[in-house]
Formats: sequence, C-alpha cells, structure tokens
Amino acid sequence: MKRHVKHELKEEKPTIHVGKEGFTEQSAKEIDKQLDQNKMVKVKILKSALQTESTKAIATKAAEQTGASLVEVRGHVFILYRRRKKTAAITSAQRS
Repeated sequence: MKRHVKHELKEEKPTIHVGKEGFTEQSAKEIDKQLDQNKMVKVKILKSALQTESTKAIATKAAEQTGASLVEVRGHVFILYRRRKKTAAITSAQRS
C-alpha cells in the first residue's frame, strides 16, 4: 500500500505547509480534514520550522495526532495515509 501511495503523490505538490510556528493544533485539524477527503496528504515543512525539531519528529507527531500512517519522509516533505472512516464514507455517499 505504501508503494501505491508514494506513486500517487509523486508528482503532486504538497497541500499543507508547516510554518515557523511548527506543527500546531491548526495544522493537525487541516491534515485530519484532508485525510478524510483524500485518504492521503503531502506535507512540506518550511526551514524555519526545522530550527527546533527535525522533519522526522514533526512527521511522527503529525501521524500520531491524526491517527494516520507515516508513509515516507524525504527531505522536508512527508506523506501521511489513513483509511477513510466508515462514517465519513457513508456521509459522502449520502451527499451524492
């Protein structure tokens, strides 16, 4: 599954940027929202955020707080994957 997620997001640009404040509660909420919609998300960490923590530490924290799997960390970018929750799938099916 990790190989599939890497391939899907290989050419995509990051949809979330972690800024100088680091990984915040607001960042976690946005990642959670995007994971509900797309199952996977690509996050870029700006250099200013890396002065206090490493990329791996921020990625691990993001995965733990959102209940997602950390697929890959490469440079200042990481990919998270989470299966859709059944309630989210039912809700989106009802909207259609």
